[in-house]
Amino acid sequence: MSWGRWYFALQAVGGAASWIAVFTIPAVQTATLGSLQPFLVALADVPLFVVASALAAAGVRAAAVVTTIWTAAVAVALATWATVTTEAGIGVLIMTGAAVGSVLALSLVLLGRVPTEWVASGPLRFRTADPEAARRRHVLGTVVQIVVFWGLFLGVFPLVIAFAERRWQLHPDLPGPVSVASVVTGAVVLVAASALGIASAAAMSTQGAGTPLPSAMPNRLVVAGPYRSVRNPMALAGITQGVAVGLLLTSWMIVVYALAGSIVWNCVVRPLEEADLEHRFGDDFRRYAERVRCWVPRWPIPASAPVEALSPPRR
Repeated sequence: MSWGRWYFALQAVGGAASWIAVFTIPAVQTATLGSLQPFLVALADVPLFVVASALAAAGVRAAAVVTTIWTAAVAVALATWATVTTEAGIGVLIMTGAAVGSVLALSLVLLGRVPTEWVASGPLRFRTADPEAARRRHVLGTVVQIVVFWGLFLGVFPLVIAFAERRWQLHPDLPGPVSVASVVTGAVVLVAASALGIASAAAMSTQGAGTPLPSAMPNRLVVAGPYRSVRNPMALAGITQGVAVGLLLTSWMIVVYALAGSIVWNCVVRPLEEADLEHRFGDDFRRYAERVRCWVPRWPIPASAPVEALSPPRR
């Protein structure tokens, strides 16, 4: 049996157990459904979630599609309900996790794999920047990217998550000293991580003849600046910034959001990006990858590490 079918089997068992708990433990009903009538919800959820998951585990592909669509719809509906009423916050988290798991399992059932290559398609397809463009154009493009991406991923999205955490009654009441320490730590880490991100972006745009954006990637292998001690300083900076924003806003959900982003980046984006780099730069990139680690910076910088970003692209 495939991993996707195993997941649906686990989801069927978990769904059945959760409904037993809802009808037998009042605290579980309150945490997951709030004031919603459990019998009315169960009339739809048991066949479309529990039974359909079991059928998907047995190999019925149509059932896998049905339960995935239903799970996603329930997650959205429950999130709306929780936002309006401040009830059932735990239920939102459970169903959101189930929706993500169902989508991944459905991919495994229908395709035999998770099509991660879709991430690098359309406007995010890997393309090199115009090598004839002036350096200031690459720098300006990088500045615009930083403003847009930081504004979204470190501003808009965390604020929405922090609002939901409080609205769904999931925000813990921290003691005063703990809250102050979290805010101060978050501010310090955010400044340090932002400095790393800016330094990395500067090295990319000034020495790589390109930008960090996949659709305008550097024409040279950048191994200068922060890239001398770690292969992915911008990703490291971004994840650390996300955690710092979570500390700054005392939001555990933002911290989880940042850490989840690191998993997605490491498991989905990084393999595609490094395959592209190896294709374009060949032995230069392979030697660089052997000397410089992906996530953990080396300090001081090893004497054998590359020190300049001058390798020409290989056609």
